[in-house]
Amino acid sequence: METYTAMRHFADSWGLLVMTLFFLCVVIFTLRPGGGKTAKDAANIPLKED
Repeated sequence: METYTAMRHFADSWGLLVMTLFFLCVVIFTLRPGGGKTAKDAANIPLKED
């Protein structure tokens, strides 16, 4: 089997599932309770005076 054909078959079958699960994990991680404080702290890093 050619490499392209094998990669195309993987992308058509399991690739979409993997990308969907990754996207859902990122959304859940972002919207979890307590995530707002962490995001605000990270956003203010450039403004901190050392």
